[in-house]
Amino acid sequence: MRERKAELFADDFVFLEAPRWHQDRLWVCDVFDAKLYTLDIGGKRTLVLDALPPRPNSIGFLPDGTPVIVASVQRQLMKIVDGALSMHADLSALATGDLNDFVVDDCGRIYIGNFGYDLFAGAPIAPTDLHVVELDGSVRIAARGVEFPNGSVLTDDGRTLVIAETWAGRLTAFERSPNGDLSKGRIYADLCGRQPDGICLDSAGGIWVASFNTGEVVRVLDGGEVTDRVLLGGHAVACQLGGPDGKTLFCSAYAGTMQEMQDKARRGAVFATRVDVPAAAALLRLHKR
Repeated sequence: MRERKAELFADDFVFLEAPRWHQDRLWVCDVFDAKLYTLDIGGKRTLVLDALPPRPNSIGFLPDGTPVIVASVQRQLMKIVDGALSMHADLSALATGDLNDFVVDDCGRIYIGNFGYDLFAGAPIAPTDLHVVELDGSVRIAARGVEFPNGSVLTDDGRTLVIAETWAGRLTAFERSPNGDLSKGRIYADLCGRQPDGICLDSAGGIWVASFNTGEVVRVLDGGEVTDRVLLGGHAVACQLGGPDGKTLFCSAYAGTMQEMQDKARRGAVFATRVDVPAAAALLRLHKR
């Protein structure tokens, strides 16, 4: 296993989720500060939107480049059009917990998880459903019985969806049909006590995984082999490959407690390191639009 060192890229945030490299910038949601930023390659930030709905914990982009952001507590997906929010899909009658991370396919389908229970009220852990949202905003169940579904990627030219099940400590893979249905769930990687949060895919099929409880970001292969590790300390939250050549790994982290996150202690930061294998080609094409 190769050890890699990350350098500070940008700090003075509360809690950053879902870094996405899009149109030559890194987009990040500050969950507990309810703000959306972009960072240029030098780390300079631009505020895109503030006063977002509570806990905007993920962002993605439709094939035409329209940003979509999670209104986690409201259990809705919102589009950003002309600098304003509008409804894309309402999952409030379907999701059993606050909405979580998501991935968008090349047709504009969104696979999105939810907590499955009231995490912040201390409710017991419960399995939940993974949902798929079509481009027209219609919603259906994609998979049942997943445990805190979190970051996700599409691999094998879109034929496989891999999702992080945080409390189960594993990545789970599903076969994906042309109409977006999922089947044949299997363990992609047992992470041996790590709690996976955000994940991203490289062009060789390796998946970078932010491990929340161990403060590291690791690269894993199908079957569970760990090839690389970046030790951040604190809590590792999410990761994204980007930069001009796709070989910069951006990692968000938090150096505080869960209570300090909710109290808006500004201990969130983005770190960066160079890697050997660039981002998956499909991701680079989509995010240049």
